[in-house]
Amino acid sequence: MEQDLLDRVRKLLAKAEDEGCPAAEAEALTAKAAELMARYGIDRALLGALHPQTDKPGDRVFTLANPWGDIKRHLLAGLATALRCQCVQTRSAEGTRLHVFGYSSDLERADILFTSLLVQMARALAQQAVPAAGGGARAWRRSWMLGYCAAVVARVRAAEEAAAASAPPADDAGGSAELVLADRSLVVRRQVAAAYPRLRKSRVTYTGNGYGAGYQEGQKADIGGAKLRSRAAGAIGG
Repeated sequence: MEQDLLDRVRKLLAKAEDEGCPAAEAEALTAKAAELMARYGIDRALLGALHPQTDKPGDRVFTLANPWGDIKRHLLAGLATALRCQCVQTRSAEGTRLHVFGYSSDLERADILFTSLLVQMARALAQQAVPAAGGGARAWRRSWMLGYCAAVVARVRAAEEAAAASAPPADDAGGSAELVLADRSLVVRRQVAAAYPRLRKSRVTYTGNGYGAGYQEGQKADIGGAKLRSRAAGAIGG
């Protein structure tokens, strides 16, 4: 049943991403896909509470190479956090690494969303008329992408919160959705603490005035991910 739900998400977004799909229809398809993706996450969490072997805690390491490695990291971390995962940034010779901790279903959803949105963001940025040159152009693109990331993460978070709020009432065996999600969050936090006993928070800053335009574009993005694209992390050019 849960896999059927995820398959429906992929089919809806495939239609929404079709060049011949009218804008109004694409928007409706995307909204439905976001709703189903969030419901899938809740269903897997509730099932996992009853049958722990179906959804176990785990982790994945993503290497986010330049150009725009910090933007890719920012997008992935925002999406993963919205999907109840936790992230730790490290460095390597290949670029920024993000170590993402969470339950398998949430890691899967974060991967799908990140891969799809990275491609969408690159395409949307390529269509922008950048109102600057040289270093100013780069600053504008960076702030535009940060605005885009903020918009899509906010939409994903809202979909997740709505799905949790509308989840079935308490169940004698597995517990309410609220309790199940709280328990899962605690398990993930313990994972991170065990792997990284000493952590400090970081912030992303930006210059340039493209943030607002990027935020507006991010509000239009498909937020369900039609399919995995293995080379998506290199989709954004300089």
